[in-house]
Amino acid sequence: MSVGLQRLRDEPERLRQGAIDKGEDPAVVDRAIELDGRRRALLAEGDALRRRRKELSGRIEQAVRSGADPRGPDVAELRRSSGEVGGWVDALEGDLASVHAELDDLLLRIPNPADPDVPVGGEEANLVVRTWGEPLPHEAPGSDGGTWTRRPHWEVAERLGILDLPAGARIAGSGFPLWRGPGAALQRALIDFMLAVHTGQHGMTEIWPPILVNTDSARGTGQIPDKEELMYVVPRDGLYLAPTAEVPVTNIHRDEIVEADRLPVRYAAYTPCFRREAGAAGKETRGILRVHQFDKVEMVFFERPADSAAALETLTGFAEEILQRLGLAYRVLLMATREMGFVQARKYDLEVWAPGVERWLEVSSCSNFRDYQARRMNIRWRPEPGAKPEILHTLNGSGVALARTVAAILECYQQADGSLEVPEVLRPFLGIERIGAPA
Repeated sequence: MSVGLQRLRDEPERLRQGAIDKGEDPAVVDRAIELDGRRRALLAEGDALRRRRKELSGRIEQAVRSGADPRGPDVAELRRSSGEVGGWVDALEGDLASVHAELDDLLLRIPNPADPDVPVGGEEANLVVRTWGEPLPHEAPGSDGGTWTRRPHWEVAERLGILDLPAGARIAGSGFPLWRGPGAALQRALIDFMLAVHTGQHGMTEIWPPILVNTDSARGTGQIPDKEELMYVVPRDGLYLAPTAEVPVTNIHRDEIVEADRLPVRYAAYTPCFRREAGAAGKETRGILRVHQFDKVEMVFFERPADSAAALETLTGFAEEILQRLGLAYRVLLMATREMGFVQARKYDLEVWAPGVERWLEVSSCSNFRDYQARRMNIRWRPEPGAKPEILHTLNGSGVALARTVAAILECYQQADGSLEVPEVLRPFLGIERIGAPA
């Protein structure tokens, strides 16, 4: 369960308001409270019936020991009463199982309330907390004193012959890009660069996880039930294609107790990611701004509860460092309640400026879930040897996602002569300084 029963009883108004703030129906909280009351009443009734059945069994045993005929009317009446009570217990246990199942499902459907200082509202309430770099203009100064126009990333990639969207569509369908030659190498260089920074400089442990996950894993991070319809499913085997490395990596410690001296635990993982909704309804279908398959390096933190707020700032800073070293102007947004997602308590989005399409493009989301995911996955920590285990906090963030980062690189590093300058930090990984010859 995501919301513990004790929290449901102690903070019903906060949970109701949290649902409203995120645009969810608060009735799920009321129904959960109603079922919790019903559950406790059934438990009390069941305990009383079991005591009555035990009493009747004792009376039958005492009567037989006292010489009563085991088949006589007195003992028979006691046996009849005991059987009747046993039937009531069986029926009650059936009712209790049904209540438990519905209550457990409802607890999964109560959203994680946002932190108190998160702005309430939709996109209009998102708050820009900082910016870095100077966004490049659409019209760039030329060497002859004139100007030239920065093209959108798909035109740059097609002109260089490094992106083949028609081939990807033939192979899998729209939204599955195919990269060629230096374009493919550019993806790999970005992945290698980001992993080198996060592991070599930030001390994270690299993980190479499965990209297929089971239902328990998807439920643990909150994709089920909230985003189940957006996931690719392998129905024959009951598996899902991971929409993000967050899912397999956070589940590494499901049902575990982490000792205090191991915390914080911080992982970095590369995976391809698969999402069904991308490009829906014809929105942003040109280029690679919304695709069904994309690559991403993900950071996943397991933290002491007292440290998780500071850890989110650290996590976000690590993602920002990648963008700074790539030389991409960006802004950091504190996301409003209806923009942050079902399971997040606090979320920052990082958006880079793409001068070819003249838009800010989201390339990273960094989130603190507090105890919400860990409670679903029963991930606990022991503050000290022998202490009672407690729920720890989980965080994750893109460090960063490739598709839109690549789009921004293509638009920011394109040259007036038709070539593409390779960002300096990628040259050791890519082995070249420029893609394409001057036109």
